[in-house]
Amino acid sequence: MPGLSIQSVRSRVSPRIICTILAVIWLGLVGIALPQLWVYEVTPGASTISPLDWPAASRIEPAKSLPTLLVFAHPHCPCTRATIDELDQLMARCSDRVEARVLFYQPSELADQQWEKTDIWYAAEKIPGVSVVIDRDGLDAKRFAALTSGHVALYSANKQLLFSGGITGSRGHAGDNAGRSAVESLLLNGMTDRSQSAATVGSLWLLTD
Repeated sequence: MPGLSIQSVRSRVSPRIICTILAVIWLGLVGIALPQLWVYEVTPGASTISPLDWPAASRIEPAKSLPTLLVFAHPHCPCTRATIDELDQLMARCSDRVEARVLFYQPSELADQQWEKTDIWYAAEKIPGVSVVIDRDGLDAKRFAALTSGHVALYSANKQLLFSGGITGSRGHAGDNAGRSAVESLLLNGMTDRSQSAATVGSLWLLTD
């Protein structure tokens, strides 16, 4: 019985069958990748709680008569754009009740290169009531136990911790979420019906060994 050459086998397989096989393979890969992507988006960063009292060694000056909201940000973290968007929404409602500081991580070896001056920096700088400052080598991030970009800490006028965590619902996505709602409720009503901490969902670390 004569053998079949590769050319003859290829001639007997129709393009439609090949396309069908490729489509099945592609759908299988999508089915595997999408759940993993969803898990990545909703998985929080390292869970930490900022100190209950404002750290005495901090170089950041707290507000004198209002609560102080601190946002710790890595300027090259794409997910932090959503945190800045949420901060913009929050300050639009609460700018007369809080002073906000966004602390941008900057490695000391890049201090003269404006490495931190990204679109995220400029977006934060435009928000009324927000001060943008450099956190050299993440020293204040360490003092406030902020391990992940997007970590937020709210302190009362007497420097007591009111909220610690994140103000986005998932990684890189803005929209209504428990964290921002809790901060707004604390500032507007002095209380919250939600947990006073929320997971920080970010993708870049602010601290290194």
